[in-house]
Amino acid sequence: MRSPFFPQRACRPKQCGFSLLEALVAMLILAVGILGLVGLQTTMTRAQSTAKFRADAVSIASGMSGAMWTDVANLSRYATGSCSSYAPCKDWNTKAAALLPGGTVAATVDGASGSVNITVGWTTPGESHQYTLATTIVAKDRA
Repeated sequence: MRSPFFPQRACRPKQCGFSLLEALVAMLILAVGILGLVGLQTTMTRAQSTAKFRADAVSIASGMSGAMWTDVANLSRYATGSCSSYAPCKDWNTKAAALLPGGTVAATVDGASGSVNITVGWTTPGESHQYTLATTIVAKDRA
C-alpha cells in the first residue's frame, strides 16, 4: 500500500542504501570519539590520584621537618630506630600510614652535623614501583 505523504521513489542502482552506510560511518566515528574521551578521563583520574599522594607526602615531610625544627633538643629521638617510642614522631608515622597507600616515613639523624634526612615512601595502587620523597634539613643551633 502506498502512502500519499511519502511517495516511493525508485532509487538508482548505485545509490540504494547509501544513507544507511553514512549513518553507520557516523556512528563509528562517534564511538571512537567516546572511547577516546573515556581513555582521557581514566588517565586524568590516575594523574590526579598520583598528584594527591605527592602532595600528601610533601605535607608529611614538611610537617615532620617543622616538628624537628621546634624540637631540636630531641632531634636524635626522631631517628627511625627510636621513633616508635617518641610520641611526636610516632604521630607522623601514623599520619603517613593513613594518608598514603603503604606509606612509610624514615628519618636519619646525624648528631655531629645536625643534618636530618626525611624519606617518605608509598606505593601507588595498581603500580609495581615505589615513590620516595626525600628532604634534608640542618639544625645549626643545637641545644
